[in-house]
Amino acid sequence: MNHGSHTLATLAVLACAMSAPSAAQPVPRAGPVIRDFGPVYDIVAPTFSTPTNRAYRLVFEVALAPADSTAPNERLITVARFLNMHARAGVPRDSLEAAVVIHGPAARAALRDDTYMTRFGVGNPDLRILQALHEAGVRVILCGQSSMSRGFYPDLLAPQVELALSAMTALTVLQQDGYVLNPF
Repeated sequence: MNHGSHTLATLAVLACAMSAPSAAQPVPRAGPVIRDFGPVYDIVAPTFSTPTNRAYRLVFEVALAPADSTAPNERLITVARFLNMHARAGVPRDSLEAAVVIHGPAARAALRDDTYMTRFGVGNPDLRILQALHEAGVRVILCGQSSMSRGFYPDLLAPQVELALSAMTALTVLQQDGYVLNPF
């Protein structure tokens, strides 16, 4: 092999090594609070510390829905990520509280499976995450105004869902009760 070929071969090996994932490449994992949703990365040496001796009370506003009625709402999965990442960082489970206020186009996530099937031709892709959130103690609250305007009457809603007068009301009450509105 001549010098030029050797240099090209060395460069090719280096390029492959730089583009190949290393054995230590981080992988997000779900749990420990919500085991089937919300995978997060462990941050080994953060330079901004996460206090583990305080309560985290967040309310998540979920207003948008995916264009594809077969896709789960990523904003609901974000709630699982919040719970999982903080529990993995050492925040005690009883110091983590979350609520979800659903309104607008996202209201379809609150439907029972049979109703969703009738309206959209598929089963409700959000029921599993709603159930997991409910089991973790997360309040899931639907805007009554969004519900009624779309014909999503109370008997058509999943049993995990609370019905509020409005999203504005629920967001106001929860914030007055010490929940912080999560901007994500």
